[in-house]
Amino acid sequence: MSDYVIRPLTADEMQTAVDWAGQEGWNPGHHDAACFYGTDPNGFLGGFLDDEMIASVSVVDYDDAFSFLGFYIVRPEFRGSGYGLKIWQRALAQRTGRNIGLDGVVDQQHNYRKSGFTFAYNNYRFTGTVSGILNTLGQSDGASISPLSQPSPELFAYDRQLFPAQRDAFLTDWLSAPNHISRVCTVEGQIRGYATLRPCQTGYKVGPLFADDAGVARGLLASLLTAVSATASDQEVFIDMPQPNAAAFALADAMGLGKVFETARMYSGHEPDVDLDRIFGVTTFELG
Repeated sequence: MSDYVIRPLTADEMQTAVDWAGQEGWNPGHHDAACFYGTDPNGFLGGFLDDEMIASVSVVDYDDAFSFLGFYIVRPEFRGSGYGLKIWQRALAQRTGRNIGLDGVVDQQHNYRKSGFTFAYNNYRFTGTVSGILNTLGQSDGASISPLSQPSPELFAYDRQLFPAQRDAFLTDWLSAPNHISRVCTVEGQIRGYATLRPCQTGYKVGPLFADDAGVARGLLASLLTAVSATASDQEVFIDMPQPNAAAFALADAMGLGKVFETARMYSGHEPDVDLDRIFGVTTFELG
């Protein structure tokens, strides 16, 4: 392993990591690389063997106290030789003392525990089609819901209640990315929820879907999906919901969504104090 070099990825190399995620079946969005990389350009590491990239991991720093881990991938032909463990250890060693979150596959929980992570709850991925979901929701009447392309101080403040750290740079890129569709619900001048739909390798993902209650979540979803082209009405839609939010699971059931995947949300320190009852859809499994 003497020729194995670990270093930060360039923007182009970050796209390679996203492409690997697609090959793993994680179904990334078309503009994930740019949005993710801009959040923390130093947070993405690559492992290179003889100048060839064979491994990746990300630990994105949101502030001085909280980071999120993702993109832990080793190319299949290089697995089992210690390359993954080495880049994992390097990433964590650089963030001693921070609280780090991750969404890992359930059967790897024991390995994450060895590195000091503690289970918090499961997230479940649900899926349906654009037309199928709209048939259960009906068309949005647009009341209190409007397009969203740029964040405001009020939106940053609302998001901070539902995410463990301020993430202004990420949200600015996320809401303005090409072909991302976002909506915000405002009642009497107060934000009651917001959501983003993004095109992915397969269909669309909704995330975040933050709402004060299930009624707001339904309205936001209807508004997002109504904006999708009629030619894409048979496309799949994926929403990642935290298990502790019973209202989110009831909404998924009412929409006839199927459960297709689950992750274990884990933290290296304490579980952050965010209101899971208002998280109807996780932003991403890669960056939290």
